[in-house]
Amino acid sequence: MDFDAYLNIIKKRFEKNFDLIDNYNIDDYKFDLFAKYNFRLEKYVLTKKMVVYALENNEYCLIKTFDALDKYDFNRYINTLVKAIDILVNPTQEHMSSIITGVIVVKNKPSNYVINTVKKFKYHKGFLFGFRGWVDIRLILVAIDDEYIVTNKKGKEVKEVYSL
Repeated sequence: MDFDAYLNIIKKRFEKNFDLIDNYNIDDYKFDLFAKYNFRLEKYVLTKKMVVYALENNEYCLIKTFDALDKYDFNRYINTLVKAIDILVNPTQEHMSSIITGVIVVKNKPSNYVINTVKKFKYHKGFLFGFRGWVDIRLILVAIDDEYIVTNKKGKEVKEVYSL
């Protein structure tokens, strides 16, 4: 399987619920696919203009393909995911949670350093002591030729979505 075929499979799975953008840039770093999902819950009185409270949950998926993944590229990808929080997440009073899913797609299984770092990766950030919500990062690595997927603990929730 090649990268385009895998990305088309993921697009097909996301197209009903996510907004999809090809070749998305964050801080001069190019992602092959960006997907955005927004869920908003409102309670109101009498008319929709009289909102009692509202909650927002967001999910962002950033997919990047690599012909060969070395330690430098991997660390740069992780740093870009963390920087993406400041660009993508807007912690307003209505913000409850956001999840950023970083998906690394490679041809073959990478080094043990990369695999172990993916397994141990954990990122959680609260805004204003949690009153303005929080953000978590899921990290998923897919080796398409070896049909191998490894995730961090948070990424196990969506492992099936990215399977081959």
